[in-house]
Amino acid sequence: MSSRIEREKLHDSKIKENAEDVWGWTTPGGKLRAQRRADYFLTLTQMNASSKVLEIGCGTGLFTEKVSTSGAQIIATDLSEDLLAVARKKNIPNCVFEEADAHQLKYADASFDIVFGSSILHHLDMMVSLKEVYRVLKPGGKMVFAEPNMLNPQILVQKNVPFIKRWLGDSPDETAIVRWKLSKQLAQLGFKNSKIFPYDFLHPYTPQALIGFVKGFGGAIEKTPLLKEIAGSVIIYAEK
Repeated sequence: MSSRIEREKLHDSKIKENAEDVWGWTTPGGKLRAQRRADYFLTLTQMNASSKVLEIGCGTGLFTEKVSTSGAQIIATDLSEDLLAVARKKNIPNCVFEEADAHQLKYADASFDIVFGSSILHHLDMMVSLKEVYRVLKPGGKMVFAEPNMLNPQILVQKNVPFIKRWLGDSPDETAIVRWKLSKQLAQLGFKNSKIFPYDFLHPYTPQALIGFVKGFGGAIEKTPLLKEIAGSVIIYAEK
């Protein structure tokens, strides 16, 4: 596990100056995708000012800042002090940034109402980290994550062909989500009322002139059986 963590830290140190560009969040399409993702985090969990929230893999604090509009008390964590230094400069209210390992969270059992994260589980040993998520959630607590979908053709190639993986800037250990498999794993860990659904056909590098068309077309595909399974991302929601 420690070698995996060190590889992730090394990867993050290399991209710290332009991480949000590397992750595709700064383009016109990327900004729309980020806001839609944050809206799922907020609405699915019903996050509000009374919520005690843990974010795993906060990176530069992009999604921390977006969900902070709820007024929730947030502890935002990451392995990388390099990325946390960027996040702290945003001076996000009601938020504390801390270094923490999602495989061994330093928080007490039943500490949080909500645990969330964006594009983080696929970097981790998912069963180990989700077991920790379950442990730190209060009874009735909620978790929500957004992750890449392994059934998307680009993601399938990107996560499984080593030279393409390196070329596109992925870290060595990251993978993607197969939602049926993960649904069974969540049940094994004790989560209930889980739902994992594919969404998002808007690529971050969609030309601005085509964004409206792609959003409309993608929205229709998201409602179409079978075709929706190749969406770029999945939302993962479950309760303790």
